[in-house]
Amino acid sequence: MKILLPFCLLLISYKIYAQPMDTLFLKNLIESHPELFKAVLDDPQRKQVQILYTQIDRDKHNKPHFTSFSYRLNPNWYFYPASTVKLPASIFALEKINELKIKGLDKNTPLKIDSAWERQTRVEIDSSSANGLPSIGHYIKKILLTSDNDAFNRLYEFLGRADINRRLKKHGASHSRIINRLAIGDKGEWAKHTNPITFYKDDLLIYQQAAQYDPQDYPLDLQNLIRGKAYRDANDSLIHKPYSFEGLNAYALADQQLIMKKLLFPEAFPKKERFHLRDEDYRFIYYYMSRFPQESDFPKYDSTEFWPTYSKLLFFGREKGVHPDGRIRSFNKYGDSYGYNIDNAYIVDFKNGVEFLLTAVVQSNNNEIYNDSVYEYEEVTYPFLKNLGRLVYEHELKREKKVKPDLGKFIFGESLSQKLAD
Repeated sequence: MKILLPFCLLLISYKIYAQPMDTLFLKNLIESHPELFKAVLDDPQRKQVQILYTQIDRDKHNKPHFTSFSYRLNPNWYFYPASTVKLPASIFALEKINELKIKGLDKNTPLKIDSAWERQTRVEIDSSSANGLPSIGHYIKKILLTSDNDAFNRLYEFLGRADINRRLKKHGASHSRIINRLAIGDKGEWAKHTNPITFYKDDLLIYQQAAQYDPQDYPLDLQNLIRGKAYRDANDSLIHKPYSFEGLNAYALADQQLIMKKLLFPEAFPKKERFHLRDEDYRFIYYYMSRFPQESDFPKYDSTEFWPTYSKLLFFGREKGVHPDGRIRSFNKYGDSYGYNIDNAYIVDFKNGVEFLLTAVVQSNNNEIYNDSVYEYEEVTYPFLKNLGRLVYEHELKREKKVKPDLGKFIFGESLSQKLAD
């Protein structure tokens, strides 16, 4: 019996994870509010909608248990993931530092980036940091606060393409690949080469990493790679052919939420499946992924360019003039490009003990021309994500839970603690 028990438990586990996901709940929920979702529901295929919502229930030990619901979820149906790929890059950069185990090397160690291949660029200073120097930690801050593209590109260069994709596979993101820098037309052979990097402290060399080359292409079985009727090329010429997303980053919605689960709830996974992060790494990411830009001094942001909800699409909707009090937080990573808006979020209401995971993608490109910067973000995609987040939140407010969650590890600062006590 002692021999058979672990085997029986394994079979039970397989049975649980093999159960089909509910695909009707979200459909019925959003269709019950045509006044909010009509622009998308009239043609969800054209609007490229996919949604994954996960309820979280805690046991008496505060361990989370998950129940997921999906709408049009398809890991093989391609959408451009834009800046959502920056979250795994941030996690993996901290993992790599920990695994190198080099004295004096941590996320705050200054670095210099050299160039060794065509179109590569150098970095020696960063005026937005407290000491005026670039570091892995400061790049992660800029990614999580305002989704800085150059910061991601520098993490890409530190990790190297092969290591990024090895880690994606290791952590279960089986329908994803990260093979390009962002916003610089990085594709093909250019993307396979990454810069040499030196870490130092004053005049002391801490660690030196040579330029890297990754020959792999990371093919995936993807549909929907050819889209639209025209696009503008690098010279701003209108090309009357469909646009191809072949050879670009891919980050499936379920993979995005899996990475988020592992980041936020490592205790829900076996130790061998967790990220190689220290407690201070988790806290560092939690803090900056949940902050509004105005809660940062380094970098310091102009509120007219980066308003409080700039990076918070689900629930907040990226609306200007909104000043959240911090009782509701979105721990998230969003993306927008080519008419796609994506947000991968853990939304928390500390006062009412509400928590849930919500990941969604939607696109609006009515003229079907890519790279022309004419997309219906304000009219279609931002409202859709805001309304979706609030609709699920309202459902969660009413949902009964046997155990009220202890959300203490996600609370930062005395001001919020005081607000919750009032």
